[in-house]
Amino acid sequence: MIVTRLDRYFSAIALPFDLSCLPASAYLVGGAVRDGLLNRTKDVFDLDLVLPAKPIETAREIARRYQGGFVILDEARQIARVVFSNGTLDFALQEGDSLTADLQRRDFTINAIAYNFQTRQLVDPFGGIQALEQGKIEMISPGNLVNDPLRLLRAYRQAAQLDFSIEANTRKTIRSLGSLLPRVAAERVQTEFNYLLKSDTGNKWLEALWKDGLIQLYFPTVDAVKIQQLMAVETAVNRLKFAWNTFTERCHNWKCLTKIATLVASTPEAAEAELINLKYSRAEVKAVVKTVEHLPQLQAISSLPSLREQYFFFLQTRDVFPILVARAIALGISPEITTPLIDRYLNLQDPVAYPQAIVTGNHLITKLNLKPSPLIGKLLTEIQIACLEGKISTPQEALQYAANFLE
Repeated sequence: MIVTRLDRYFSAIALPFDLSCLPASAYLVGGAVRDGLLNRTKDVFDLDLVLPAKPIETAREIARRYQGGFVILDEARQIARVVFSNGTLDFALQEGDSLTADLQRRDFTINAIAYNFQTRQLVDPFGGIQALEQGKIEMISPGNLVNDPLRLLRAYRQAAQLDFSIEANTRKTIRSLGSLLPRVAAERVQTEFNYLLKSDTGNKWLEALWKDGLIQLYFPTVDAVKIQQLMAVETAVNRLKFAWNTFTERCHNWKCLTKIATLVASTPEAAEAELINLKYSRAEVKAVVKTVEHLPQLQAISSLPSLREQYFFFLQTRDVFPILVARAIALGISPEITTPLIDRYLNLQDPVAYPQAIVTGNHLITKLNLKPSPLIGKLLTEIQIACLEGKISTPQEALQYAANFLE
């Protein structure tokens, strides 16, 4: 019955090659077997096969026969990839003297199941199928987690991905090995965090990371209040999704950045150091740090600011406004303050959020016989605010306003 489930799963995938071309000694391993047993469909296929001999030669021949791309990923370990438009096919040399020995080095039992397309044989030496049926992440051995400590974080990510639980002894072992995580390249750690930050089910496992003492290795100030704030951010994000039609297009990872801005330290300098340590991009660091810097400004006001204050607020924060306002809503800042600001941000014609100059610096210099100096910028700002307040509306009035201002 289980094998039939796999047959149906792979027959539904538009594979650009015939499975019968695979050697009888090749076994499919890893996530593809797990996903097949769970019937988790994907837009692209990603198949990993192990062979006891000649994996590179096999990959090269399949690439030639089916016009796929061919690349050697690791010549020493004999790993090669065949690339098609809708997926990849990786071949690796079996590690150890048997298939069981190869599977034994993997992270969790659900990822240590193998399947042979030719013989239709399932190999499950560590009870991975039972773990799938029980919906749990269970380690094969503590040593495997020690060998690659990133697997500690991967347990939480896969639990979120599959909506599984982490088996009690596995979670206890992860807690005891948490101090090994700093050995892992920061980029790899960031990838695991980002999955949880972007996932709709990630908050539960970010909280588990906090309870198990792992997230504090990277965000030391995380506490119960910040964990609860993650839940509020999720609510705010869901509310804004319906109101802001183009919001996610303008800032595709705004949800992730809003949650990061919740987890980091409350001072810009400390927040910046935490994000640089995790190798976030310069743009991501800038966005989060600016959010941390300007959030107290929103928290401090009790009523809607004047047009002048709103003008300067958008001038300083427009590029991070989606993140900033989501944090503000999550913190319970009054809708009387946030809603008008949101309306302005969404209206690309709004003169406060998106001001259009009616005169330029050159106009001021020429018409008023001024020299280039910081004064020109100050005049342009005052003219812009006067426009917002309805005091002037034409270039001629702007020039006269500037002349009066100088006097």
